[in-house]
Amino acid sequence: MYRDMELEVDNVEYNPGKETMWWGTLGTVRPFDPFDPNLDARRIYVALENKTVDVMALIKILTNRTNAQRQNIAEVYSNLVQKDLYAVLKKGLSGPVQELLLALMMTPAHFDAHRLRHSMEGLGTDEETLLEVLCTRSPEQLRDITMAYKEAYGRYLENDLISETSKDFAKLVLAVLKSDPGNEYTCVECAADSSLSYQQKEELNTPGEIDYQLIDQDVKSLKDAVGGKKPDSTPWIQVLTSRNSDHLNRVLSRIEDLKGEPIDKTLQTHFSGDLRLGLRTLVRSIQNTPLYLAQRLQACMKKNAVVRGIMVSRSEEDLLWVRVHFRKLTNISLYSTIQVSYTLLS
Repeated sequence: MYRDMELEVDNVEYNPGKETMWWGTLGTVRPFDPFDPNLDARRIYVALENKTVDVMALIKILTNRTNAQRQNIAEVYSNLVQKDLYAVLKKGLSGPVQELLLALMMTPAHFDAHRLRHSMEGLGTDEETLLEVLCTRSPEQLRDITMAYKEAYGRYLENDLISETSKDFAKLVLAVLKSDPGNEYTCVECAADSSLSYQQKEELNTPGEIDYQLIDQDVKSLKDAVGGKKPDSTPWIQVLTSRNSDHLNRVLSRIEDLKGEPIDKTLQTHFSGDLRLGLRTLVRSIQNTPLYLAQRLQACMKKNAVVRGIMVSRSEEDLLWVRVHFRKLTNISLYSTIQVSYTLLS
């Protein structure tokens, strides 16, 4: 069945700027019907109360319900046994299965907040995971993540990002966090002055409308920024975090035509370090988020946290499209690759 779905999706044009009913069906997890949270809660209770926890029963239920349905189950479970389901799962399970089921029980915003916190904890920062989360979420999702982060950890996400990053990379990360495509004030300015509100910004380019004058302006600005002896990252950060994806894809395509090379090569040539990684990640996510995530899965298949993070966070959005791109990249299905790479109950 999933193979047929992949073939069907393969014939649909990827257009992240176009909202269609079809786009909303590209998740692999759909609402379970008929859904009975009381029955699910009782079955989970039985699975957890066994002398040996019935892991397969838990997996069968929780991986076949949407996040909203899981939250409903958790509420019913709490009323039924006067215990928090998340806490019970954490106590009764261990290893990769525990990590997966706990991830499924978090709301999307709290799971992303969890991933961001984990990427900044301990020695060193996991820049790739930090960028993956920030660059592939909408402004609305990023605002939800920011609130969830404060609620879960009693810390301000912006402050932690500032402490874990530096120089132009810090400007880029904060600009992405505060991005509001279509607005006049640059996100670099927002990063420098957090008192600026979204309401203070004037709309500059409207989604769905082609502003050829602004395209020409942005193309010139970005080309000039890498045309001298020392590249200037400010225009790149400003444009990439303050325009909608349709506009940016036209700008990036025009630059590729003019320079005769992919944008990715331009960024590799003119920038370095974490800033280069950040700009490349942001551009890849703008051009084709599912392809970027498929490439990340291919490169990080042995990293449990990365695979889990992508599979859980994209399961109701575009995971089917990620699977299509993964098959194109590797000639092997994502399903089969995960089967080979992981032992379910290890």
